[in-house]
Amino acid sequence: MFSLFKSKPKLYEIIPDSYVDIHSHILPGIDDGAKTIDDSEFLMKQMLSFGFKKAIATPHTMNTIWDNTSDSIKGSLSKVEKELPDESYRLQVACASEYFMDESFVNRFEKEPLLTLKNNYVLVEMSYLNAPIQLFEILFELQLKGYQPVLAHPERYTFFHSNFSQYEKLKKAGCLFQLNLLSTVGYYGKEVSLIAEKLLTQDLINFTGSDIHHKNHILSFKDKVIIKSLEKLENAMQNNLFFE
Repeated sequence: MFSLFKSKPKLYEIIPDSYVDIHSHILPGIDDGAKTIDDSEFLMKQMLSFGFKKAIATPHTMNTIWDNTSDSIKGSLSKVEKELPDESYRLQVACASEYFMDESFVNRFEKEPLLTLKNNYVLVEMSYLNAPIQLFEILFELQLKGYQPVLAHPERYTFFHSNFSQYEKLKKAGCLFQLNLLSTVGYYGKEVSLIAEKLLTQDLINFTGSDIHHKNHILSFKDKVIIKSLEKLENAMQNNLFFE
C-alpha cells in the first residue's frame, strides 16, 4: 500500500481499517490519560476517524501512583459504555491494564488474576530511568504463572539504546514487543525513532499500539512517518488482529 505515497505518508493515513489498538489511556479519571468523559469522547471519536476498529484501554497500574484494580478499571469502562454508548459500540472498547514491573507487581500476580489483552497476554512496562534489578526474574515468574508478557514501547527505554543486545536478551526470555505508533513520527525524539527503526528492521517488533493519552497525541497522528521500514510497520499493525 505504501507505493501509493510518493512521499512519506502521514501516520493516520496508514492505519489499517481493521486496526485493533492494544494500548491506550482513554478511560476517564483513572490515570494520566483522559481526565473527563468529554476527553474520552474526543479521543474515541478521533480514533474512529483514523480507522480504528477496536480499542483496548490499558490504564496504568502502578503502586502508590496509579493504584488501579480490576474493579476500578472495569468500573471506568462501564461508565464510558453507559455515557458514550455509540462510541463505545463503534470502537468496540475493551479493557486491560499496563502493569508497572516492580515487587508489588509480583505480589499482585501471585495473589490475583491480571487484566489481560487477550487470554494470557499481559501488557507490562518499566521505569524510563532504569530497568528493575530483577527484570528477568520478574518476567520468568510471570511466565511461570501462565502469562505471556508484552513489553510496552521498548524503543522508549533509553538505557537499552547503547546496549541493543538487551533487547535480544528480552526476546529470548520470552518477552514480546509492542511499538508505539508515535515513535514512527518522531514524537518522542529522533533517538527513539532510530531505535524503533532498528527494532523493526531486525523483526523484533510483534505488535503496535497508539498509547493515546490526550489531544497532542491525536494531533501527532497527522505528522509524517519518518522511519523507512514502512512495510514492516504495516505487518506489525496487522499482527494486532490477533486481539480482535
